[in-house]
Amino acid sequence: MKVVYNSFAGRYSDNPRAIYEALVARGDDLDHVWLADSHHLHGFPASAATVPFESDGARRALESADVVVSNTHIDRDWDKAPGTVYLQTWHGTPLKRIHFDAIGLPTPRTQRLTDDVERWDHLLSPSRAGSVPLQRAFGYRRPMAETGYPRNDVLKSAEGAVVRAATRRRLGIGDDKKVVLYAPTWRDDLNDPELFPLQLDLEAFERRLGRDHVLLLRLHYFDSARVGDVDGPCIRNVSMHPEISDLYLAADALVTDYSSAMFDFAVTGKPIIFFAYDLAHYRDTLRGFYFDFLADGAPGPVLATSDQVLDAIADLAVPTAQEAYAEAYGGFRARFCHLDDGGATARVLERVFPVQPFRSLAPSATLARQ
Repeated sequence: MKVVYNSFAGRYSDNPRAIYEALVARGDDLDHVWLADSHHLHGFPASAATVPFESDGARRALESADVVVSNTHIDRDWDKAPGTVYLQTWHGTPLKRIHFDAIGLPTPRTQRLTDDVERWDHLLSPSRAGSVPLQRAFGYRRPMAETGYPRNDVLKSAEGAVVRAATRRRLGIGDDKKVVLYAPTWRDDLNDPELFPLQLDLEAFERRLGRDHVLLLRLHYFDSARVGDVDGPCIRNVSMHPEISDLYLAADALVTDYSSAMFDFAVTGKPIIFFAYDLAHYRDTLRGFYFDFLADGAPGPVLATSDQVLDAIADLAVPTAQEAYAEAYGGFRARFCHLDDGGATARVLERVFPVQPFRSLAPSATLARQ
């Protein structure tokens, strides 16, 4: 049985990675092949078989697969063979509108992606609240698989502490440092090859907070190559780091905007700060939202300027700083994180790979992250 994996057009990450590692640990007799981007080969373990994403070999792998596991559209030509099962895990709970629901008319690319949707046999949902927009946006006509996201199991597991320590060690961050992960989403109107225009003042962060804080900069995978040389004593560009869940565990707080990172990071219970400098434009003109996270109670402060964000980060040292958001944070987790119980991978394997009883990830899965 041949299983072909794709994550973000050629990375070793996310839900496909969690499923792959669980199957390897379970010991099933499977032929595993990953579609790989040459810029991200550093993230793959030596034991993983890969083919270049854009190659004829990738097409042959997809067309000979018994199961295809992907976390996004496979935006390339290939013919799905009769009997092949295509598991689409997707990669986040949507706040911003996607696919047919996004503001603006469909593009030629939208039709290509819709053709890919027609191949899907299973579509994972991270929550009951996530099922409705995902099913509607894609015009997906089959039942949703409400399993939760396998990638988030590590956030609830005992190995999380091991991953946190290993990630901070690999990034050269001491235990005495407070780590802030900054993960903005992409903008449809900023898709030229120029550098992504960061609105957070990195120099001011270094001046004000650099003595006891480290900032991890993580751009959206569309923008991961669009950042200059920002690394410094208290700044790390981790846009090319293979797995964002490692960074969630390494961090003590998240700064984001409208990214689905907010839903995953909320599993950890750690503080979230929203840097929504273009909120009205993004919500009303550029993309649109599925719900009003201001009116519904954002699980953290929603701020418009870099100085306000730096103030909020500094305030996290005050024990009572997050008390005002505790009720909203709890409601947010109840609505969007109710399936993040550490058992999502087991539920997916039972649904798609019911070969033998699932057992917990072997130590090798933890070691792969170190």
